[in-house]
Amino acid sequence: MSHSEVELTILMPCLNEALTLGTCIEKARAFLTRTGVAGEVLIADNGSTDGSQQLALSLGARVVSVSVRGYGAALIAGIDSASGRFIVMGDSDDSYDFSRLDHFLAELRRGAQLVMGNRFAGGIMPGAMPVLHRYLGNPVLSFVGQVLFKSPVKDFHCGLRGFSRDAIRSLDLRCEGMEFASEMVVKATLSGLAIAEVPTVLSPDGRDRPPHLRSWRDGWRHLRFLMLYSPRWLFLYPGAALAVAGLVQLVIANLHFALTPGWPIGIHTQLFAAAAMMMGYQAVLFAMGAVLARHHAQLAAPDPSEQVIRRVASGPVLPVAGGLATTAGLVLCAGLTLQWGQSGFGALIPESAMRQIIPGVALLLMGTQSLLASVFFAAMRSAFDSSRPLPATGRVRAGWPSSDA
Repeated sequence: MSHSEVELTILMPCLNEALTLGTCIEKARAFLTRTGVAGEVLIADNGSTDGSQQLALSLGARVVSVSVRGYGAALIAGIDSASGRFIVMGDSDDSYDFSRLDHFLAELRRGAQLVMGNRFAGGIMPGAMPVLHRYLGNPVLSFVGQVLFKSPVKDFHCGLRGFSRDAIRSLDLRCEGMEFASEMVVKATLSGLAIAEVPTVLSPDGRDRPPHLRSWRDGWRHLRFLMLYSPRWLFLYPGAALAVAGLVQLVIANLHFALTPGWPIGIHTQLFAAAAMMMGYQAVLFAMGAVLARHHAQLAAPDPSEQVIRRVASGPVLPVAGGLATTAGLVLCAGLTLQWGQSGFGALIPESAMRQIIPGVALLLMGTQSLLASVFFAAMRSAFDSSRPLPATGRVRAGWPSSDA
């Protein structure tokens, strides 16, 4: 069967899955035979040492060896090597039934560019998903994805999904770890791809060892990725609001002006207001760094409303503003230090002096943060400007014919 005749590639990432890989391949080939679909079974092997490659070849699958470790790296290489116009990917641990892919292929043929399985709609067999994942990890991360990106996907991390090869390759997926699953859904949503969802049954995997997934580590990597893609709502807007609120309270307290009777204007309130202003500003700087990193790593083009953020992070605004704020803070602090020295360093600092030094210290800290951030952002740009190789697809070995069709 020629490359152009293959309609469907059933893709499985593999790392020492000899115990279950054979069953998965046989189910996938049974689906191709039953439906008469022109297809192939492709194994993206991530360095197995248990004979998984030889087993896959003996069962008629094609194997691509991927030297770069990671779930995402294996799948990126597999997608690049796939012959099919459509791809259905799924784990090779026998937790998904590759003999029942009819709904995925039907949606793809109807024009969907990404078809997600939904385990919560299809059914989760007893023992198939840890309680932590079922009631906390997956629901929370899926909810975050829906809220932040207005994604229609209700099960963000289902491992069984189908897609148009050309559409997904156009997203330029780059995450090499488990967060690849989130990257695909987020980028597909932001790019306006046609997304469908079908019920999928999740069964207990057939392995005799713990899964590769690490709950807290990989959960954090997914959450970190979602935060990187939504810096405005998670960091910029809350940070700016906190900084402005702190600044307003700082000015009110410094002017001894109460908006209403009982409004706090003491130096203790002023100290907390300065802390709030600095914390908010740190969040704003973090949002700038996230937008800049996403842009230069080519994860996605910034939203049009983020172009201003990127220009500020890349231009002279930060170092100039940071220099002015640092200078002003030093002047205020130096003036107080001179007054304190003249009255004897052992003397108590009056409240009027504290009203001067608190904003002075705040300006000094925010100014130095701006200067350091500008240096860090410049280093970040330089690092990303150097060529970054994509995950190597490695060596492709042909197996038996792709399909019985």
